[in-house]
Amino acid sequence: MKTILETDAEYVCDVDAPCFQLLTPDEVLMVKSSKTQVLFRKGDNLTKQGAFASYVLFIVNGYVKQYVEGDQGKSYNLRIIKPGDFVGLSAVFSKNTFNYSAVALTDCLAFLIEKDVIGKVIRQNGLFGFSFIQRYCEQNTNLFETIRNVLYKQMNGRMAETLLYLETFRPEFPEIFQILSRKELADFAGISTESAVKLLKNFEKDGLIELKDKDIIILNTKILQEVSLHG
Repeated sequence: MKTILETDAEYVCDVDAPCFQLLTPDEVLMVKSSKTQVLFRKGDNLTKQGAFASYVLFIVNGYVKQYVEGDQGKSYNLRIIKPGDFVGLSAVFSKNTFNYSAVALTDCLAFLIEKDVIGKVIRQNGLFGFSFIQRYCEQNTNLFETIRNVLYKQMNGRMAETLLYLETFRPEFPEIFQILSRKELADFAGISTESAVKLLKNFEKDGLIELKDKDIIILNTKILQEVSLHG
């Protein structure tokens, strides 16, 4: 992890994200004065579940894995966070601690913005507040869908859902499957690593995917969607 200064080559003067364009000039100055630019290296933790949360993070570039930690070293992967997304939104509206952990899958640049400043801007700028709350609600909707998949789908359905979800990142992140271990795939599906490996081999045998070293190539999206839906 490295704090980026204005003299560093990685320094970003501004961000063209639509949500920040909703701010007034005074609010832009308020946010800029409260933010710190940080370069997280691959494998660095951006947030730690249960840790004190005094800021939210805005991902400028790079990709992050969000997960919840359980007992005995177990974890469940919730989603991939991409550029333009926030991390730690719940800290603005509820607890003073992070509800989940987040780790950098690649090197990534983030803005750390004081949550009190974000809260103040939300209260005085209705359009920005609406945009911010909309993002928060979308994350909650995705969380409920994740819970539904874990509770009601069988293992093959959960693995199919995981592959289809990760495939959506391939256009802008072609190496998505190559940087994720089989354990991480299993943690997205809520199954054991051994079960994940077995299911992948079965999917390949059935002609649904191709296993090419660490990469996974989806060959039959339609059938995989049916497995996801009915599995």
